[in-house]
Amino acid sequence: MHKEEAIRFEVWRRATVSGLFMKCRLELVNRDASKHELWANIAPRMLKELKTMFKHKKGRSMTVGNHTITLRPERYYWSDFLMALPAVLLLVLITYYPIAELIRISFTDWRLTSREYSYVGMKNWQWLFTAKTSVKYLGNSLKVTFIYTFFNILIDLGFGLALAHLFKRLTKPFAAMRALIFMPRYIAMSTCGIIFLWMFNTDYGVVNKMLEWVGVSNHINWLGDGNMALVTILILTGWHGIGYCMMIYLSALLGISKDYYEASSLDGATGVQQFRYITLPLLSPTTLFLFITTFISSMKVYQSVDVMTGGGPRQKTEVMVYYIYRLAFDDNRLDRASVVALLFFVILLIITASTMRITNKNVHYEA
Repeated sequence: MHKEEAIRFEVWRRATVSGLFMKCRLELVNRDASKHELWANIAPRMLKELKTMFKHKKGRSMTVGNHTITLRPERYYWSDFLMALPAVLLLVLITYYPIAELIRISFTDWRLTSREYSYVGMKNWQWLFTAKTSVKYLGNSLKVTFIYTFFNILIDLGFGLALAHLFKRLTKPFAAMRALIFMPRYIAMSTCGIIFLWMFNTDYGVVNKMLEWVGVSNHINWLGDGNMALVTILILTGWHGIGYCMMIYLSALLGISKDYYEASSLDGATGVQQFRYITLPLLSPTTLFLFITTFISSMKVYQSVDVMTGGGPRQKTEVMVYYIYRLAFDDNRLDRASVVALLFFVILLIITASTMRITNKNVHYEA
C-alpha cells in the first residue's frame, strides 16, 4: 500500500462512526436492504472502528500495510474544535437562544406597554385552544396560509420547470431571456410590492387600463376584494420566484445524460414518454429541494402581505406570520404572539419532516 493510500485510509477511519454509518447505509440502500440488515451490517464494523479509535487516542503510531503513521497528539483535536467554536456560538446566539427565549415568554403575561411581567403557567396555551376569538383567527390564518402555499408551490415549480425546458438551449438569445426572467429575484420584495400596488390600483392601475383595451369595461378591485387580493399576492410572489426555480431546474436538466434520451428514442419513446419516465424521475431530487424550500418560504410569507393588503380585506389575506405580528405589535401581546409562533414552528417542523420521510423513497439520486 502506498503512503498516500495509507493516509487516505487514516482520514476515512477518523471520519468517526457517523461517516461509517453513512457509508454502510448507502451500500445497503442500493441493494434495498431492510433496517434489520442495515444494523446487522453496521454494528460489527462500528465496534471495530471504536476499538481502533480508543486504541490510538493518545497519539501513538499505527501501521497500515508496510507504512507507519504517527497520529496527531490529542491536543490538536481541541484546537480543531476551537476553530469551529465562533461559528457554533454565533449559531447558538442567533438561532437557539431566541427559540429558548420564545418558550420562556410563552409562560408569561408580558405586554409591550409594560416592563414588568409574571409567569402564568399554561394560561396562554389555554387561551390559544379554548378562546373563541383565538380559534377563529388562528383557523383563518392557517387556512389562508395553506391556500397561499399550495398555489404558490404550483406556480413556482410548474412555471419554473416549463420555462427551464423552454429556455434550456445555451445560446445568447435564450441566455438573455433567462436573465430577464431571473432579474426580479434581485429586487427586494417590499419594492416589488409598492410597484404592484400601483399596477393593480382599481382606478388608475396599468392592469385595469390594459383590460379596458381588450373590452373589460368594469374595473376589477384587485386589492379590495378578498379573493382577488390573495390572487394579486400570488401573482406578485410568483413573478418574483419563478426565475429562481427555473435556474435550479435548468442546472438539473443540463446534468442529465443524453444517453438516456438517445437509448429511449431508439426504442421508439415519444417526447411525452421521455419526459414522464426519464426527465421527471431524474429531476426528483431537485423537485424535492425546491418543494421544501418553496414550502417553508411560502408558509413564512410576510412582506408582500404587509405592503399590499395589511392582512385585509377582512382578514382574507392574514397569513400566520402577519397574525403573529398583529398580536405582538398591534395588540401588544408578546405572550400570545410567542405561543402562536411556537405552534407555527411545530407545524412547519412536522410537515417538513413528514414530507422528506415520505418522498425520500421516491427520489432518484443517480443521473
